[in-house]
Amino acid sequence: MITIKDNELPVSVCGLYTYGKPVPGLVNVQVCRKFSQSASSCYGKEAESVCEEFTRRADAHGCVSGVVKTKVFQLLRKGYEMSIEVQGKITEDGTGIEMTGTGSCGITSTMGKIRFDLLDYAYKPGIPLFGMVKLVDGTDAPLANETITITVGGNKYKGNYTTDEQGQSWFSIDTTSFTELSLEIRADHKPELNCYDSDWMTPSYEHSTRRVTRSYSLSKSFLKIEPKPETLTCGSSAEVQVHYILTPEAIGEQKKIVIYYLVMAKGQIVLAGTHDLTVNPGNAYGTFRLSFSVEAATAPVAQMLVYTTSPSGEVIASSEDFQVEMCLPSKVRLSFAPKESLPASNTHLHLHASPRSLCALRAVDKSVLLMKPENELSPSSVYRLLPLKESQGYSFRDYYLEEDNVNPCVSLDNLSLNGFLYIPISSDGEGDAYNILKELGLKVFTSSKIHKPELCEHYPEHMMERSYSVSTMNLHGELAYDMAEDMVDGNPMETVRKYFPETWIWDIVSVNSEGKADLEVTIPDTITEWKANAFCTSADTGFGLSPTASLRAFQPFFVELTMPYSVVRGESFTLKATVFNYLPACIRVSVSLAESTDFLAVPVGKQEESYCICVNERKTAAWAVTPRSLGQVEFSVTTEALQNQQPCGNHIVESPEKGRKDTVIRQLLVEPEGTEVETTYNSLLCASDESVSETVSLVLPETVVEGSARAYFSVLGDIMGTAMQNLHQLLQMPFGCGEQNMVLFAPNIYVLDYLNRTAQLSCTQHLRPGLSEQDSAAE
Repeated sequence: MITIKDNELPVSVCGLYTYGKPVPGLVNVQVCRKFSQSASSCYGKEAESVCEEFTRRADAHGCVSGVVKTKVFQLLRKGYEMSIEVQGKITEDGTGIEMTGTGSCGITSTMGKIRFDLLDYAYKPGIPLFGMVKLVDGTDAPLANETITITVGGNKYKGNYTTDEQGQSWFSIDTTSFTELSLEIRADHKPELNCYDSDWMTPSYEHSTRRVTRSYSLSKSFLKIEPKPETLTCGSSAEVQVHYILTPEAIGEQKKIVIYYLVMAKGQIVLAGTHDLTVNPGNAYGTFRLSFSVEAATAPVAQMLVYTTSPSGEVIASSEDFQVEMCLPSKVRLSFAPKESLPASNTHLHLHASPRSLCALRAVDKSVLLMKPENELSPSSVYRLLPLKESQGYSFRDYYLEEDNVNPCVSLDNLSLNGFLYIPISSDGEGDAYNILKELGLKVFTSSKIHKPELCEHYPEHMMERSYSVSTMNLHGELAYDMAEDMVDGNPMETVRKYFPETWIWDIVSVNSEGKADLEVTIPDTITEWKANAFCTSADTGFGLSPTASLRAFQPFFVELTMPYSVVRGESFTLKATVFNYLPACIRVSVSLAESTDFLAVPVGKQEESYCICVNERKTAAWAVTPRSLGQVEFSVTTEALQNQQPCGNHIVESPEKGRKDTVIRQLLVEPEGTEVETTYNSLLCASDESVSETVSLVLPETVVEGSARAYFSVLGDIMGTAMQNLHQLLQMPFGCGEQNMVLFAPNIYVLDYLNRTAQLSCTQHLRPGLSEQDSAAE
């Protein structure tokens, strides 16, 4: 996101392999801003958008970065879309493979935005009003060391606050002098510009306003839980400060007040207790502290309630929500040892969880998660599955469970005094103890006073019906390689790689009584980074999820093949073999394609005996290949670092003592020419004590493509075997008269008989109403 006053737009396009190395090649970058109304296609692409374009070679990190001047895009002018589109195209050296990535950058005329991140919905006279504001620019970047002005009720209060590094500012406002039923709180950064032009954009500075209402108390006594702006961390103890004002009307001569508190999470009460508060007779005010343990049981939102009951029966209460880290009850850790290793080598996967847990393990290629990152399992994705995250209101499914107020309404008359007519003020709009309990979804059985008085309908201009509106809630390092060590029994060290899965590990593992499991696994042949995680269930601790563990499978010298997934027999394609050198010195290599009778291969270009490859470089060899056989055809390409002292330009070649080899074997699907035709033969054999056989005649047409004929068979011991899943859904509800249901009777009878014989009959929801319907039709 950029603002209309930005003069420059930084652009960066990068290409990386899944094993973390940069992609060398030519990068083309195109930056465009489209017109809001495109002209006719007769005028070409220039009538669609304004563009800047540049092409450069990728640097050592596989990136091309630049700064585009925004003047050409006319950010202050109207008539354009409020976004800039960026397209980057990387053409890989050697293979010519092109990869394209796109991105967009929004344009905003908003230079500053203020929002209330935390603010009480009601104020309690005499207790500070707490809140937090956040200031960001048009790109949502925080603005630090800026002054924000907060005003309450026009001129009731005005104060300046300075933002921190996160653009936030915490404030508390003295409410002793506030008496209004409702107050507006406004936060300003800079004044708005009073400018307008139909062709030009005007920078704007947004302000934020909120309304707070006065809390009701018959004795003017209040409790207030001080909010916390930060997210509570699991495993810690949260200290909560509670403010109180207790008047003589509420406590009388009491010196010891019992404060009750409870903590709710996921719609359940997880903690309850009391606190003894010692006060002096008369007006008592001050603060006290409560604490509770932060754990998975209190996540993701801990709802706290504190209350006390006065001798007169008045309930004085306060509630507050605290955001809690999304942690899980069972702690699971997963790690590889070592974290980097060679393909096809062995490694250990260490799993730590609660004793005797049952764990599901998964390890996939990083490229899988790059394509669909939303498939990654995380605590937030688990918590999104919860049917209830926090309780609020008395709405349950389609029912509204609030009872009518049984307390009689108060009837007051207008008062005439000294020629002035005084009309009673309604307390409607003020929050009471009942509203606090209702917001938490708590149903209360009590004879105490939790409701504020309500005026009778005698004063219609002030009387409002009980509100039944419900707030909508969602319930629901690089490896060090020594070239001198690359030998095995005096022979060149050779790796043969032919196993390239996308999913490496998919298994269920039991943890021992010590809470440990150690698996020795073999790394596949793919040069990539593997991402592994595990989730576990335990009868004692419940569900747990491990952070993602990474294993980098890498070797400093290897060959990769570029080829299609499938071709038609007789069709030629180019097979490219790219040799990568991440060794600390230049080397000379040979590249060869193993001969086979299944294909014909001809080198493309000049064939050389050896190639020179320096540090972090690559070389590509290519062959024009024409397959001769059908099915899976195997291609084997080998590259070897040679003991050759011929220099690479100005660089000295350091040859391994015994060389190094890497062989890659990949398969290509060769399909027959022509059109595929499939014929199916079905037969039913009745089993007996003796073997049963049947002869099937397979007659091929005269025009069949040579070598393409194939046959396969399958045997099912159950004629309904192919319809095993959701078989009960074949049962249909009979409706209407008997003639309309005749066609439904036969399949229903057969399906019911099958379900009954296989002990799967559990659905009879259609039988009784269906029979009742038929009986009524017969009558």
